[in-house]
Amino acid sequence: MKLLKPSWVNHNGKPIFSVDIHPEGTKFATGGQGEDSGKVVIWNMAPVLREEDEKNENIPKMLCHMDNHLACVNCVRWSNNGLYLASGGDDKLVMVWKRAAYIGPSTVFGSSSKLANVEQWRCVTILRNHTGDVMDVAWSPHDVWLASCSVDNTIVIWNARKFPEIVTSLKGHTGLVKGLTWDPVGKYIASQADDHSLKVWRTMDWQLETNITKPFNECGGTTHVLRLSWSPDGQYLVSAHAMNNSGPTAQIIERDGWKTNMDFVGHRKAVTVVKFNPKIFKKKQKNGSSPKPSCPYCCCAVGSKDRSVSVWLTSLKRPLVVIHDLFDKSIMDITWTLNGLGILVCSMDGTVAFLDFSQDELGDPLNEDEKNSIHQNIYGKSLAITTEPQLSTTIIENPEMLKYQQEKELAEHRNATSHEALAPKLTSVVNGESLEDIRKNLLKKQVETRTADGRRRITPLCIAQLDTGDFSPALFNSVPILPGSSMSSQLTNQLSSDSSTANSLGLRPSQDAPTAPPGKPPDEAKEGSVNAIALGGSATPAMNSTAMKTNLLLTSAAKMEPMKALDSRFTERSKATPGVTISSAVGLGSLDRVKDTSTLKDPKSKDETSSDSEDKMAVVKTLSFNKRKADMEGEVVEKRKKGRPRKDSKMVVPVTQAFPQATPSAEKEPLRVTAPAALLKLPTPTPQKSFSLQISVEPSVYIEVENEVSMAAGARLSQLRCTRDGREWDALLPSRILTAAGSGDVIAVACEDRMLSVFSACGRRLLPAILLPAPMSTLHCSGFFVMALTACATLSVWDVQKQCVLVKNESLQTILSGTDTTVSQTLLTQQGVPVISLSNGKSYCFNSSLETWNLIADKQDSLLQCADFRNCLPSQDAMVSTGPLAVMQGRTLNAGRLASRLSSTPHHLQQGMTLAYLENQLASAFILKSSQEYRHWLLIYARFLVNEGSEHRLRELCKDLLGPVHKSAGSIWEATILGLRKRDLLREVLPVIGQNLRFQRLFTEYQDQLELLRNK
Repeated sequence: MKLLKPSWVNHNGKPIFSVDIHPEGTKFATGGQGEDSGKVVIWNMAPVLREEDEKNENIPKMLCHMDNHLACVNCVRWSNNGLYLASGGDDKLVMVWKRAAYIGPSTVFGSSSKLANVEQWRCVTILRNHTGDVMDVAWSPHDVWLASCSVDNTIVIWNARKFPEIVTSLKGHTGLVKGLTWDPVGKYIASQADDHSLKVWRTMDWQLETNITKPFNECGGTTHVLRLSWSPDGQYLVSAHAMNNSGPTAQIIERDGWKTNMDFVGHRKAVTVVKFNPKIFKKKQKNGSSPKPSCPYCCCAVGSKDRSVSVWLTSLKRPLVVIHDLFDKSIMDITWTLNGLGILVCSMDGTVAFLDFSQDELGDPLNEDEKNSIHQNIYGKSLAITTEPQLSTTIIENPEMLKYQQEKELAEHRNATSHEALAPKLTSVVNGESLEDIRKNLLKKQVETRTADGRRRITPLCIAQLDTGDFSPALFNSVPILPGSSMSSQLTNQLSSDSSTANSLGLRPSQDAPTAPPGKPPDEAKEGSVNAIALGGSATPAMNSTAMKTNLLLTSAAKMEPMKALDSRFTERSKATPGVTISSAVGLGSLDRVKDTSTLKDPKSKDETSSDSEDKMAVVKTLSFNKRKADMEGEVVEKRKKGRPRKDSKMVVPVTQAFPQATPSAEKEPLRVTAPAALLKLPTPTPQKSFSLQISVEPSVYIEVENEVSMAAGARLSQLRCTRDGREWDALLPSRILTAAGSGDVIAVACEDRMLSVFSACGRRLLPAILLPAPMSTLHCSGFFVMALTACATLSVWDVQKQCVLVKNESLQTILSGTDTTVSQTLLTQQGVPVISLSNGKSYCFNSSLETWNLIADKQDSLLQCADFRNCLPSQDAMVSTGPLAVMQGRTLNAGRLASRLSSTPHHLQQGMTLAYLENQLASAFILKSSQEYRHWLLIYARFLVNEGSEHRLRELCKDLLGPVHKSAGSIWEATILGLRKRDLLREVLPVIGQNLRFQRLFTEYQDQLELLRNK
C-alpha cells in the first residue's frame, strides 16, 4: 500500500467536507468551505496517481472551481454515468452541474490567473425544497432519482430525468438527517440521522421498510456527517456512529431480516463515514497453484472522528489496514476509484489523502459478468440494466403498481398449479388411448432442425383433429367449465332465459358454453336425469331414439353439462339446407357436443323456431352421430317430424323447442332445400295437427298448439295453450298455426293466413294481428322483441313494449345475393339485434341505427386462424364469453388457437393479425349490444396491448374510457357504453396495465385522475 497527501489539493486552509472520484477515474471533486461562500472544486486525478504527472507543469491540477453555493458545501457526488455532479450545502440548495463546451480559460473573479479553469462546468439546475442545510446527496442506480437529506429531518427524492420534479419527500426522522445510501439493487434507500435511528425505505412505494434503533441507543454526542454505505452485492448495509458496549462501531446490518449481529470495532471515537469498494473481490491465486474455489467478498473503508481510517475485507475478522493520525481533524468523506484499488479520504482540516492498494492486498476484482451473475443468483435479475425500457422494469414507483405486480406473480403461480391439478380430469379417451398420450406420441415424432445461428426450428406438425367431437383442452391449457360449476350455470341461464337465443338457435342452454370439457368420460355425463351415453366407435355420442317416453324431461340449466363444438367435419358438411337443423340437440344428452352453434349447422336452421314448431330435425331412428356424418357427406337430408313430441328419458330437452315426433311418413320423404336462384325463397314450416314447445326453463313455460280443434261459422279454429309455472291460459285463432315462439315476456304465433299474433306472458293480446308480406319462415322472441323472417327473405323486428319497429322489411338480398348460400341459423339477441348465419360460415347482424349488415363471424377468417391471444385470456374463464357473439362464432375460437399453435407465422405478422382480430371482436360485441362480451374482449384486448407494448393504442383506449375530467357543453363523450360505466371499465383495465412496468407512468396518470374524479 502507498500513501500520498497531495498538498496542492486544498481549499486554502478551509475544511473539505466531501470528496468523490469521477466514474471514469480521470478527475475528482471536493466540496467544502470557500472564502465567503461554499466551494466546489474539480481536480485532475492524473497528478495524484502518477508522480511524473504531478511534476509536469503542463498537466493542470485544478480543472474547475465553482463558488455558486452561498454557504459551505457538505456533499459532492458524481452521477453514475459521469455526466452530472450534484452538490448540497448549508444554503439549503442542491445544485446539479454539467460540463459545458470549452470556451477558453476563465478565471474565478478576484483570483490570480494561475487559477484559470481548464474545464467549464455550469450549474444546470438548482433544486429548492429543503428548509435547512443539505447534508448529503446520492444518485440512485442508473441515475433515475437523486436523493438529498437535510437538517430539516426530511429526505427529498428528485426525478433525475425531469429536474426539478419531486417524486416524494420521506418524513419520519425526528433528528437531523446526515447520510444517505441507495441499495445497489434499486429496491431500497437508507438514511441515518441524529435521532439515533437508521431507516430503510422502499423505492416501490416510498414507505418505511424498517427502522433500526438498537445499535444507536447508547450513542452520545453528534458527528458532522453520518455517511453510511451499502455493499456492492446489496447484502450488507453498514452504518456510521453506532455503539457496542460503550465502544464506537460501524454497525453491519444484513439485508436478510435486517439483523444487526455484526459490527466493525476498534475506532476510539465515533465513526463518521463508511464507504464500500464498488468491486467484489475473490482471493488472489498464487502463481502456479491450482485455483481453489473461494467465496467472493467485499471491501469497506471506515473513517472516524479519531482521525484514523481502517480498511476491512468481509472475508477477514480483523481490519486489513488501520492508518492512525492521518489528519489533524475528523475524517469527513471517503471515495474509491472505480478499479477498486485506490481510495481518497478528506478531512475537516482541509487536506486529502490517497491510499493505493495492490491486488495482492485486496484480491482479484470480479469482472462485470461475474458480478452480474452474483446479482442474478441472489435477486433473480442482473443489475447491468441501462436501457430505458429495462430500467422501468427494475423499479416500481407506485404502490398500486406493486400490488398488481404481486398479484400477477401469485396468479402465475396458481395457474401453474391449477393446470397440473386439472390435467388428469380433462383427458379425453379415444379408442382407449388418451388425447394427452396421442399428443405426446405425435410430439415425439416432431422434426427439429438448427439454423446457422444456432436457433432451434421445429417443423410444424399437423395434429389431425381427433374424432371426439371437439378438442381436448389439453391442447389448449384452457380451464374448462365443469358441469354444475357456477360458471356453467351462469352461462346456461343467460341463454335459457332468452328464448330468442334459445329458440332461434335451438340453442339449448347446455349447448352454449364455449369451453366445455371435451370428451368427458361418459360417467361424468350423468348430470340431472340424463343417462350416460356410451361413446360410439368414433367417440361421438350415439343417440338412442327408441325409448322415447311421454314426458318431456327437463333438467335445470345449471345441471346441464356445457357442450363443446361438434367435429368440424360434421359442421362443414351440412352446408346446404337452410332448414336443416341437425338438431341433434334434441336428444343429445349432456354429452352432446352440439355446441357448434357457431357452425350453426346444428342450430335450427333459419327456420329454427318456426321449424321449431315443426322442428326439422334430421334425426333418423337409432341413428348415431357418426352415421349422420356419413349421410351428410353425400347430401343433406332434412326430415321434418310431425306430431307430438316423443319424450325420451334419455333425452335432455334443454331447449326451447318442440321436439315433434317423427312419423314414419315424414321420415321417408327427405326434403332437399336448394338455394334459390334469382328469387330468394326461404323454406316455411309445414302445418301440423299439433305440436308443443318449451319456451323457457326458469320460469317454466310451455306452449301447446292444436290446429283445427273445432268448427265455428264455417271456420276452423286453432287453439294455443300456454302453461307458465303451472298456470294455464289459452287463445283461439281462426287459422292454422304454423309456428310459435316466446320469451319470458311475450308469446308470438304465426298462422297460415300470414297473420302474426302477439300475446303477453299472461295471454293478453298486445297488438292486433300483423299481416306479413309473405308466409312466415322463422319466428323469434327475446324479451319484448319479436323477429319475423318471411319466406321471401325479408326481415322485420318489432319492440312490442314500445310499439315501434326496429328493422322494417329488410331484404336478405344483400347478404345472400351472388352465392348459392342459404340461411343456416337465425338469432335475436336480448337487445333486439337480429343475427343471420349463412351456410358459407359467415354471420351477419343488422344494425338498425346504421341500417347496415355487419359481418360478425366468418369461419374462414384468416385472421382467426392466425390470431394467438392465449396468454391474454383471463385465467378463470379460459374462453368463457357467452352471448350472441360466442354463439355465432362457436368453436372457431378454439380452431384458431390450434391453428396459431401450428402455424409458423412470423411474430410481427401474427401480432398484427391478432390485433386486428381482437379489434373485430370488440366492434362485433359492441354492434351486437352484448355488454358482457364487450367487457370480456376489452380486457383481453387491453392485456394484448400491454403484452405487446402498444402504448399509443393503450393510451387512446384509456383516454376514451376516462373521458373529459371537466364537463363542458361541447363534450360528446358518453359516460356509459352498452350500459357499462366507462370509468368502471377503466378501473378493470388499470390492473392489467399495472402488470407491465413499462406503462407505470400511464398507469399512475390514469389512476390519479380516477381518484380525483372519485373524490369530486
